[in-house]
Amino acid sequence: MADLVQTHANTILTLARGFLECRKYVSPEEVTLFIDRHLRARIGTRLIAEQHIALHLASQPDAKGDAMQSRYIGVIDSELRPADMVKSCENFVGEICELKYGIRPSLIINGQADASFTHVPVHLEYILTELLKNAFRAIIETGHEREPVEVTIAAAPDVPHTKLDELRNISIDDQSAHDFSQDGLAEYCSTWEGVLSPLQSAAQNITIRIRDHGGGISPDILPHIWSYSYTTYGDDDAAMADNGNIDGLNAITNSGGNSSTIAGLGYGLPLGRAYAEYFGGSIAVQSLYGWGTDVYLTLKGLGKID
Repeated sequence: MADLVQTHANTILTLARGFLECRKYVSPEEVTLFIDRHLRARIGTRLIAEQHIALHLASQPDAKGDAMQSRYIGVIDSELRPADMVKSCENFVGEICELKYGIRPSLIINGQADASFTHVPVHLEYILTELLKNAFRAIIETGHEREPVEVTIAAAPDVPHTKLDELRNISIDDQSAHDFSQDGLAEYCSTWEGVLSPLQSAAQNITIRIRDHGGGISPDILPHIWSYSYTTYGDDDAAMADNGNIDGLNAITNSGGNSSTIAGLGYGLPLGRAYAEYFGGSIAVQSLYGWGTDVYLTLKGLGKID
């Protein structure tokens, strides 16, 4: 299975280049529809495969564990701190900007910097990298590189589950029986013990706002930002783009990227949205043309471990 995962590591890059070459013959709507369906299915398939491989390797007798690895369940980090990931992505994107533009923009983090939740780190890494690329490039090209990009992290408060929430999820079969009479329900709701162990709280949700003062998005461009293969770079730059970070899940087996381009094939925002929406999250863009852009990334935790 590991060989199969490795063999298909560059699928998205191959698709992107292929559609880039034939975009004169295929409408953008058809490209977006096909790629969106394909990539969303691929995210699930690849995640299952990577999770299986990671769990298998962790179960081996010679597997070495440390404090960091103890947080992981396969490829899922049960204590993922968005602030740490923001700093890591800032360093990566900052190096790209320094190499391409000779300038390294600054970034400040405010809000709940200590917040953590359970999620897939490489999904968050890909999304943040693409959003910071856009923000850094915008402030550099509009001459506002002295204005720091502001990243605000907000963790939604825990919402306790009720007994009614548990009852809605009860499965009934030949091996399980429950007393749904008035007396049985009254007894169940009056105690925290029983056949079903109650969930203490809902999975943590995190919202990250990335604010830049890079002049906002032109009204002519705004309707196209969610279209695959749409890029604000020229054809020559897009054709030469070889983004090692184009697929977040590739980072599990091919960690690190040495890309030197800040924009390229036009897959950043739509692919990032696909990663966010796969687990019920979202990306929303608010542009104030002539001033700047706010991007709101909301991610739902994959569960809460007490």
